[in-house]
Amino acid sequence: MEKAASFLFAGTSFNKKKYADEIARFKEKKETENEVDYLSSFERVNPASEEVTVSTKKRKRKQAASEAVEGFNVFKSSKKALVISEENKTDEGEDNLSKEKKKINLKLEADSILRKQYNIHVSGNNVASPLKSFADLSSVYGCESYLLHNFAKLGFKEPTPIQRQAIPVLLSGRECFACAPTGSGKTLAFVSPMLMKLKHASTEGVRAVILCPTRELAAQTTRVCKKLAEGNNFYIKLLTKKLIRSAHLTKLRCDILISTPLRLSSAIKKRKLDLSRVEYLVLDESDKLFELGLIKQIDSVVKACSNPSIIRSLFSATLPDSVEELARTIMHDAVRVIIGRKNTASESVNQKLVFAGTEEGKLLALRQSFQERLNPPVLIFVQSKERAKELYEELKFDNIRVGVIDSDLSETQRENVVNDFRAGKTWVLIATDVIARGMDFKGVNCVINYDFPDSAAAYIHRIGRSGRAGRTGEAITFYTEDDVPFLRNIANVMAASGCEVPSWIMALRKLRWKKHRPKRESILTIPDVAEE
Repeated sequence: MEKAASFLFAGTSFNKKKYADEIARFKEKKETENEVDYLSSFERVNPASEEVTVSTKKRKRKQAASEAVEGFNVFKSSKKALVISEENKTDEGEDNLSKEKKKINLKLEADSILRKQYNIHVSGNNVASPLKSFADLSSVYGCESYLLHNFAKLGFKEPTPIQRQAIPVLLSGRECFACAPTGSGKTLAFVSPMLMKLKHASTEGVRAVILCPTRELAAQTTRVCKKLAEGNNFYIKLLTKKLIRSAHLTKLRCDILISTPLRLSSAIKKRKLDLSRVEYLVLDESDKLFELGLIKQIDSVVKACSNPSIIRSLFSATLPDSVEELARTIMHDAVRVIIGRKNTASESVNQKLVFAGTEEGKLLALRQSFQERLNPPVLIFVQSKERAKELYEELKFDNIRVGVIDSDLSETQRENVVNDFRAGKTWVLIATDVIARGMDFKGVNCVINYDFPDSAAAYIHRIGRSGRAGRTGEAITFYTEDDVPFLRNIANVMAASGCEVPSWIMALRKLRWKKHRPKRESILTIPDVAEE
């Protein structure tokens, strides 16, 4: 081409300096075209190389992309680590909560099994676990050795059902009303936690009050308290008339005060007692204490015990619904403890019903039973103090060591009669319902209801003097034609405690009774005494 150009333009001159820039551009363009031609020719010769390069590029791009993603994750690793650590913490917290729930569920399951084993029924929130043995008192509640030693000394090897549940409830600071069969160890159930919480003697005044319906029961409770507190210097006092008359009652050193409602309320009225520091208030035989004649006295005592942190508890073998309603008005967040079935007689007592026809028939049946088999000690219950005296006059010449107790006797005379019966000097003791409340006579073999009881509660408490502390006993109830309409009420109690009752009695109509105390003929058959 250059030759052709030189041929055409021969004889002409071309100024290259003037057009140097254009010539340079032309050459660059030509070189690039040559390179493109070279590359295209190379691609035609080796076409697979393009695919390889493209694939490698694609792979590199993919790797770069993946590396870019990984690099992005690494860039945000600090925040993600925090999120992961928080998630791990929540997972650990949830695991701990689930473990705690499992522990709680296992504990509740073990508690329910133990309660079912001992026929314990509770109602309330967060009820304390029942005791497996008395050893739990030291391991769980820090009981001092003197109290455990006294348990062993008094022959208490294993806690009774009411003791298994009531003691932990009171030790956990909860108020409680408990219903358990007669002779099941209720006194120890409320005295033991009281001694454990008070810990030691104090000079700050009365710190615990126990109310009992009768003087005999109050004296018995005082003896039990002193036996359980042996080895510790607690000041335990029984409120007597002599003590109320003393001028130094206000300065009296007393940790635990035991009394009847009437005496304590009279001492409060005379301003001889300050109960503002009382930490524990126990109403023993509470259903009897809440009867109409004693409600005012109980109310005055409850008001006098003005400590806001006081713990109140009610114990009885019978707990009517009316008493529960009254109890809830003076108690806060109380736990209800029932052993067995509510308002039932002790299953350890063999119960019999004997038809005597008339009053003369009852006396003949009693003498006949003594001739066949007299197994002292025997308790005989009648409905009034006059009838108690009459029956005593009939039996005192029958070559039987017989005694009688009634409200006409002085306090000293009553104590002597009870002590003679406990010591075995008296074989047969005639009593009214006053002695049926809470009195613990060891080894009473037989209870005879000479007069038909005036209520189901009275029947339960009467026969409960026998078959106590795991022993077996016997209860015989005489009934006449006047008592037949109310026979079904007693038969229901007998059937509930596992005794056999004739079908014709269970078919009788059940009557609602208030107080079944019919006018009965005189027991006396001795003319001279009858005339007097």
